[in-house]
Amino acid sequence: MPVETRSIRDRSAVGRFPSVTLGFGDDTEDENKETEEEDVEKENACRRWLRKVCPCCCPQPNDDDLTDTVVTGIDDLDKDNGTDGEKPETGDNELDELLLKVRSIDLMKSKSGVNRTEHHTNLYQSDNFIVRRGQNFQMWITLSRPFNPSTDELHLNLKTGSLPAVSKGTHVIVPLVEELQGDRWEAAVVKQDDKRIKLSVSSSPTAVIGRYQLTVETNGANGQAVSTHDPANDIYMLFNPWCEDDSVFMDSEEERQEYVLNDIGRIYYGTQNQIGVRTWNYGQFDDGILAACLFVLEKSGTPASGWGDPVSVVRIISAMINSPDDRGVLEGNWSGDYSLGTTPTMWSGSVEILTEYHKNNGTPVKYGQCWVFAGVFTSVLRCLGIPGRTVTNFSSAHDTDVSLTTDVYLDENLEPIEHLNADSIWNFHVWSDCWMARPDLPPGNGGWQAVDATPQETSQGTFRCGPASLTAVRNGQVFLKHDCPFVFAEVNSDKIYWQRNADGTFSQIYSEKKVVGHLISTKAVGSDERYDITHLYKHPEGSSQERIAVETACSYGSKAEAYSSPTAEDISVEVLMDGEGPQMGGDAELTIVLRNSSSEKRNVTLHSQVSVMYYTGVHKSMVRKDETDVEVLPNEEKTFEWILEYKDYKNQLIDQAALMLTLSGRVKETQQVLATQFSFRLRTPNLIIKPIGKAVVGEKMAVEISFTNPLPQVLKAVVFHVEGLGLLPARKISYGDIGSHASVSLTEHFVPTLPGLRKLLASLDCKQLTQVHGVSDINVEDKSNAA
Repeated sequence: MPVETRSIRDRSAVGRFPSVTLGFGDDTEDENKETEEEDVEKENACRRWLRKVCPCCCPQPNDDDLTDTVVTGIDDLDKDNGTDGEKPETGDNELDELLLKVRSIDLMKSKSGVNRTEHHTNLYQSDNFIVRRGQNFQMWITLSRPFNPSTDELHLNLKTGSLPAVSKGTHVIVPLVEELQGDRWEAAVVKQDDKRIKLSVSSSPTAVIGRYQLTVETNGANGQAVSTHDPANDIYMLFNPWCEDDSVFMDSEEERQEYVLNDIGRIYYGTQNQIGVRTWNYGQFDDGILAACLFVLEKSGTPASGWGDPVSVVRIISAMINSPDDRGVLEGNWSGDYSLGTTPTMWSGSVEILTEYHKNNGTPVKYGQCWVFAGVFTSVLRCLGIPGRTVTNFSSAHDTDVSLTTDVYLDENLEPIEHLNADSIWNFHVWSDCWMARPDLPPGNGGWQAVDATPQETSQGTFRCGPASLTAVRNGQVFLKHDCPFVFAEVNSDKIYWQRNADGTFSQIYSEKKVVGHLISTKAVGSDERYDITHLYKHPEGSSQERIAVETACSYGSKAEAYSSPTAEDISVEVLMDGEGPQMGGDAELTIVLRNSSSEKRNVTLHSQVSVMYYTGVHKSMVRKDETDVEVLPNEEKTFEWILEYKDYKNQLIDQAALMLTLSGRVKETQQVLATQFSFRLRTPNLIIKPIGKAVVGEKMAVEISFTNPLPQVLKAVVFHVEGLGLLPARKISYGDIGSHASVSLTEHFVPTLPGLRKLLASLDCKQLTQVHGVSDINVEDKSNAA
């Protein structure tokens, strides 16, 4: 917006074109003007001559004066008054002295400085100026002359987004005030040292996050000036969990250290009976990751004016981490064929993925599955300042028809009808929780919110999920936004079995109420232990509160009328597994238990079917099928062994080595139907990582990685993947073939770059074996300490 300024000289030109006279002006005034112009020209010509003869007496004007500041007051004034650019009588140096211009700006952005330390941004491996909203920061401005508060004016201009506007909060005018009030954008002079002034700048706790361009505008009696934008002085604004007025405020310092500042995490996988764990490099402070996260926001095409609301931001990120709608960060692949990209189990962290996406200008990275989507999501949350954690739900339902039940359809012979069984129960599913207030919901629904980037179902036409309040999910309040019905079904839906009738309709024959949503897990605060947070998602299984929540939720589902009351049952079936379960390369052994709680004998026809499954619960292929007649005496508990030999499954397995045993049957005497499904996986060995020598910053060291092939067959084209924050960037090592039951080792050299306790991660991938990984703690000494 142009700034109006008072005229320095008295003008009496009339009309739009002052060079055209109308014959009634004062002729002597025009003559005086011509004389003044000649004097100025002579003076300037003399100056130019003197400069050539004696440059020390008449120095060249300072280039900085011309490049650092755009003077808008005087020149614009002359144009407005029709002088065709002629200057006032004042000489160049005198004009410089009169105008208040910005010589330089010092944001005091050192990583060890007071700004970044107090804003908890000193861990970002970047020289950019990174601060958190709702908190003061300080800066020095050097001016062309001392600042006079009584006659001079100064304010900061901050602009972000493609179309900055004051009304949208994307163009912020920061006024200079005598005393800071807080809770708003303002600045105050806290120190003056000749031509230098030190400002304390306060930002709004609701400010838009992102990258702001900074300019300083000065205004005095002699004109107005605006400093030129310098990208080195851009301000990166983040959410602030330390600020009570920020909606992501978290009051526990221990939790802030874990959920915002910890760049290493643990992600759980497997089955509820065989929980596996892997270490994940979130790497939110790595060089270039903040820029990549802001690039993801920009790539979404959403207006920057919405980036001050964490609800809006996490919803954008949820959509942008997956690729179907908007060419987001990761392309999902559950096919088992990853030849055109990276096998999902190979990734050990988010840095490589986000860096590649940014470097390739938004080309989706191949490939991801749920834990990769969630790991990257948590990295972006923590990088932007939103407390986040990665969460695993075992026996996680995928409801495809908004029934809030998980439906299994069987034919007249109790065989599964595969093409109708669209609902599935994943062995495990991984998503993220983020922490924020929810002013858009009834009171009490703030705190942890579930968000999911894995593209399962659309939400308002886009593949995204959340934020869904955990309190709303626990209480079955599925009518609250966003996507509570889907999350509720994942953790607390009942599994209902339907049998096809002769006329093609289906009747409900059995329901299981405790099969979905077990051992919901995340990394504990301050340790590598598993923390069970099931109680945050659901009331105790079978309690009256839990049943009320289920019935409340299902009343809003598409099959509310199908909800039946429980029926009397005197025969039950259960599948048990010893210890940590079967290992890859060996036979799988399970125990089936039939219990008769009646005082009469029962005869049961039991059908068993074992299938290879994707961990998502999707059927790949059937391995074996059996039918057994069993007699169970009154009040008897009958057990029998079920064994699957290696030769039966060796050519069928995929990524997670997941299998599902489906049991169904009918009691001859009562026509009671039995049905249950049991998921298990074949455990894979770990990589053993052993550091060699002392770990010191800047000095070469090595690690030895060893592995034993558990299979009685050759592993073809084995690739190792190694990375570690502050140790070495991600790298792939093509090893070749590994013989049957053979043990191998390789040595990798690298130079640590950061001191402290670091984690080195390694994984192995080949067509015959996946989900093999290992981690080692390496304590890196600073060079000065080591000396």
